[in-house]
Parts: sequence; structure tokens; C-alpha cells
Amino acid sequence: MDRLRVVIADDESIIRLDLKETLQRMGHQVVAEAGDGRTAVDLARQHRPDLVVLDVKMPELDGVDAAREISGEKLAPVLLLTAYSQQDLVQRAMDAGVFAYVVKPFTESDLRPAIGIAIARFREFTAISQEAAGLANALETRKIVDRAKGILMDKHGLKEQDAFRRIQQQSMNSRKTMREIAEAIIIASEVA
Repeated sequence: MDRLRVVIADDESIIRLDLKETLQRMGHQVVAEAGDGRTAVDLARQHRPDLVVLDVKMPELDGVDAAREISGEKLAPVLLLTAYSQQDLVQRAMDAGVFAYVVKPFTESDLRPAIGIAIARFREFTAISQEAAGLANALETRKIVDRAKGILMDKHGLKEQDAFRRIQQQSMNSRKTMREIAEAIIIASEVA
């Protein structure tokens, strides 16, 4: 596993120190530490770490709610480290976007696979999110181009293929995207 930059948060300083030493022995770098969830979220925003390890029970903002913010902003994968294993807490953690869950007391052999899984799942999630955003953008572009083709077909009596070629040619000539050309056609038709 690569050397990771990690933000850790636990309200008990002795646990935080143990976690930091364990992570360093594993070859990782702890770039920031917090004793509460609010600070942990701020540090994740500031440092953009490869991993955030949070305790559940913390002041200001508990670990699950901090994980929800970190995951919602896609800052880093979150590993929840807790003394609690109740099903409702596990469900809350899953709903918050936590990528791994380790019950205290922990060992290096507990953390190693959990960290690996969290990193791998986060990378998959990020790739899927980017792909979905790209597909949504492509679909929106296609709708706009289709609408512009319809306008050109009605206004100039063109066939669909010819209307498409006209948009495509204008795009190449002006070095603008087909979406930009299509949007301009739509705006021009609304003004006329």
C-alpha cells in the first residue's frame, strides 16, 4: 500500500497517540489531528488527505455526522474507529458514506485491510461519480443539440442529418463546442 496522508480525530488523546503511532509504523503520514468532529471536517478540507480516521463519540460533531460532511464533499474516504458495534450505529455509518468500520481495541492487522478496502472503494466511487457526471453532461448536450437541430429543420427546411452537419461545421469553424453552438441557435430562435 502507498504511503497515505491521514487526518485522525478522537476525543481521547491517548487513543489518538496510539492511532498515530500505529499509522506511522504502517508507513503513513498523519498530517493533522483533531479532538472533535468539527475540527476534523475543517482539517479534511484544509489538507485534502488520502484518508480520514474518525472516532464516533466526539464533541462538537460526532464522527458519523463529520463523516457525512467529508463524504458529501468527496474530500477523502472515511474509516470509522469506534468502541461501539450496535447495528443502528453501523447503519448510520453506512448511510453517512463511511467506507470502513473498525471496532476498538484495534491492531495494525485490523487497520491494514480496512484502510485498503476504504481506499479502493473510494477510488471506485470517485470514478463512478465522474463517469455519471460525464454521462449526465453528454445527455444534456445531446438534448440541447437535438433541440437546435429541430429549430434549424423548421426554420431552414433541412433534413436532420443536414441540420446536425451545420451545427458540427459551425462548431469546428468557431472552435466552440457543439453545445455552445446549439445553445446560441436556441437563444437566437427565442429572440427572433
